[in-house]
Amino acid sequence: MARGGIKGERCPGCRLVPSHCICALLPAVPTQSGMCLLMADIEPLKPSNTGWLIADVVPDTFAFGWARTEVNPALLALLADPQWQPYVVFPGEFVAPEQVVHAVPTLSNSSPFGQRPLFILLDATWAEARKMFRKSPYLNALPVLSLNPEQVSRYQLRRSKRGDHFCTSEVASLCLELAGELRAAETLQAYLDVYTHHYLQAKHQLPPNLLGPAHTRWQSLKRS
Repeated sequence: MARGGIKGERCPGCRLVPSHCICALLPAVPTQSGMCLLMADIEPLKPSNTGWLIADVVPDTFAFGWARTEVNPALLALLADPQWQPYVVFPGEFVAPEQVVHAVPTLSNSSPFGQRPLFILLDATWAEARKMFRKSPYLNALPVLSLNPEQVSRYQLRRSKRGDHFCTSEVASLCLELAGELRAAETLQAYLDVYTHHYLQAKHQLPPNLLGPAHTRWQSLKRS
């Protein structure tokens, strides 16, 4: 709450400064997919973290802090739950080819056992994510979903040195799209755009533009 806030004030819901709160815009989109965030060290404390946005859109979102020497038993129970088919979302270039997949069963083409996709997202910087992937043996037996997105990341709050890197919320949106949940994917991307706009306007002490591109797209999604 204290990182970067004006007088240390932040909304406990959306984590923006109160004058730029977006809690009234909370989306409600039913999804079959689930999201599991493995969060590095201080990542949940960063005001620019977008993992929180995923939980606002996807009802079945789970989050666990990552540690090298211990594993939360609830995480292991989640990965073993037969209703889910877990996928670790990570670049395929760092994984044995036989472990890599580029697609998941969609809602119209469900898996033989009726399992729902559970996307495991490493919510961290790129350097941290590589370490987490290498040092999490409980992920070794899971298929690795390698994304090949064609669009350029629109995330403006933090930048990666690699042009093909996306923020956590963008990765979740791509996963939802692969699973055939297009409405949820569009909603999450639009919600990220609104959040980013409010965050940057607050940072520069400017009011949010409720008639700008981010809000216009958001309103068009609500009407459709």
